[in-house]
This record gives sequence, structure tokens and C-alpha cells, in this order.
Amino acid sequence: MKFTIKLLLLFLLICLLSRCQSDQKQKIIKKETPKTVKKREVKKVEKSWDSLNRNNTNSFLTAYGKQNTETKIRIETKFGDIKLRLFKDVPIHRANFIFLTKIKYFNTTVIYRVAKNFVIQGGNSDNLYTQKQRRKYGNYLLEPEFRKNRTHKFGALAAARQWENNPNKLSSPFEFYIVHKRSGAHHLDNEHTVFGEVISGYDTMDKIAKIKVGIDEWPVEDIPMTITILD
Repeated sequence: MKFTIKLLLLFLLICLLSRCQSDQKQKIIKKETPKTVKKREVKKVEKSWDSLNRNNTNSFLTAYGKQNTETKIRIETKFGDIKLRLFKDVPIHRANFIFLTKIKYFNTTVIYRVAKNFVIQGGNSDNLYTQKQRRKYGNYLLEPEFRKNRTHKFGALAAARQWENNPNKLSSPFEFYIVHKRSGAHHLDNEHTVFGEVISGYDTMDKIAKIKVGIDEWPVEDIPMTITILD
């Protein structure tokens, strides 16, 4: 009789252990279902905007532009402010400028070129943080967005680019210039992408244009700037 009871208890114990192992296995399998993995991957993609690189430039900036629709910015300098409007019909360049403004990239840069009666150029510096940011995103480039009605008139905002070994006229995402020549710089039309225009601060541009520069057109004294979003 005692032997029978022992066998019965042993049988119940084996059944209980088997059920626990089965439950643990089901829990592990549940964690790795395709649906759960998909949710985890989506969350990772949406985590932050610091995934921009040279391989996903267009898709990244297209998505970023849809979520960040601002068009007006302000450049603050020791000579005064310049306010600009970014064009919506050049979506990649607009989104890129807004992106760099929001991560405060430009706030580590200077106006590094003042070409008298031609352009005022900024977006680079010798600051180590500036160079670190450029390396972080792999020095990606922007495809041109030429528009017939977006010309190099006085006050036009355009993207700088390399001229050598650049047959596709890809823009630098980090450096920009503003046309200061009253009659414009129309020889640059369809060579550089115009993506905005000055709406106030022409007097500030005139003050900057009068500063002393070296033979490389780099200001003798740095002109740091702060760029912020207005709307």
C-alpha cells in the first residue's frame, strides 16, 4: 500500500515538473514571436534622429521634413540679426537646415568667408566639436534641387559645394552662403541649390561685408553665430 502511494506521489511530481518546463518554454517562445520582434525594431528606428548617414540621406530628411515643417530662422551675430525664410519646394535642403539648426551644429561654427560684393559664407570652423559632428554623420551630401524660380538674387540663401570631382553638383549639408551682391550672382544659377532668402537684416549683411579679411577672404576676427528656429 505504502509502495503504491509512493509511486502515485512520484507520478504527480513528474507531471508537475513537466508542466513547469512546458510553461517556461512557451514563455521563451512568446518573447521571440515575429510580432514582438517587429515592435522592438520599430521602436529602435523611432528612437532618435541621430541615425542620419550618407546611405539614408534622402529617406531620413524626407521623413524629418514631414515632422519638422518650420520655414523661418534667425542668424544672430555681433553685428546684428539676419532673418531668413526657407523654401518648401526644396524639401531636402530645407529639412537638412532645420535638422542642423535643432541639433545646434551651426552654433559651433562661424561666418568664415566674406567675399566683398559677392557672398557671405558660413557653417564651418576650427572648433573640434564642429569637426566631430561632421564626422558623426559621415559628411553626407545632398542631391541638387534646382528650381527655375529660385535664383541667386540679392539675399538668396544657397548651399555651398565642391566644384572639383563633383559632376552631380551635390551640396554640402553643413556650409551655406548668402548673396550680398545687389545685382545677384546669377552665374551660379543651376550650379548651387538656392533654398531660402533673407527677409530682414540687410543692414547686418552690409556691416559684415565691411570687416577686414585676409587674402583667403577669411575674416581677421572670427564672426561666431547662433542660428535658431522662429516658427
